[in-house]
Amino acid sequence: MLAADRTRTARSTREWREWLTFAAFIAPNLILLSIFAYWPLIQNFTLSFTEWDMISPDKRFVGLDNWIAILSSARFWNITLNTATFMVGSVGLTLVVGLALALLLNQPLRFRNGARTVIFTPTVLSGAAVAIVWYFIFDPNWGVLKTFLGVFGLPSPRWVVDIHWAMPAVIIVYVWKTAGYAAVIFLAGLQGIPRELYEAARVDGANAWDRFRAVTIPGLAPITFFLLVTSILLSFQAFDIINVMTGGGPVIATTTLLYEYYNQGFVGFHAGSAAVYAITLFVLMLVLTIAQLRYVERRVTYG
Repeated sequence: MLAADRTRTARSTREWREWLTFAAFIAPNLILLSIFAYWPLIQNFTLSFTEWDMISPDKRFVGLDNWIAILSSARFWNITLNTATFMVGSVGLTLVVGLALALLLNQPLRFRNGARTVIFTPTVLSGAAVAIVWYFIFDPNWGVLKTFLGVFGLPSPRWVVDIHWAMPAVIIVYVWKTAGYAAVIFLAGLQGIPRELYEAARVDGANAWDRFRAVTIPGLAPITFFLLVTSILLSFQAFDIINVMTGGGPVIATTTLLYEYYNQGFVGFHAGSAAVYAITLFVLMLVLTIAQLRYVERRVTYG
């Protein structure tokens, strides 16, 4: 009996030491997250029930007035639609263009390594610098694209100043900047697919499309899932390209939830309204991420 008690005591002591070691390693991260993530989130939530100009030391409690005013306005729903349009367009094209580039770069072409570098370069460039260059390409009066199309007698859309063309212009620039990253990740995935699978499919009489559908797409499923999650989250955070190219306009044609948060908080100094947009964006990103993790990941097979 005494031996059993000593064994239990030793096991309990060992478990406590393991927990203390675990706590010692995780405590710094928890402290940093609490200070710079969780506490600001709580503060932002409480701020959404106040009226504050970010200058006065006094915050006036207004209850649900900010939420009711914003959620019942047509502007909010138009901005939400803009955000969804930008997300679907940019993420979809980024994945498609990235995969196409990866398939091309996976071939035994000359100067392939140099091409990889060129394609990936826009990813590391400043978004503001990229937007400035593309603005001069899309300029409706003296832009490079207008001049080029004029040589062939073709009209050029008024891209950044037309409510129908501003969003496509922003999406094009965003995809140009991010597709290289997706291509590099897809390329790593392509090179990880066993060659034997392609050889077996070829022996079975599968053509190029069949091999792509039956081997390449399933083999890239984990990579595609990773890129889908990260690309959606990054698209919600797009700011610099929109700010430089269109400033959220014309009217609110390219204003997203993040950009409206900036407008309300740091242009209009309506901290309470800005907090509502920030929380809405956070909840939307959280819901989409959970949905992807719960439903999309179930269809992904990890080899």
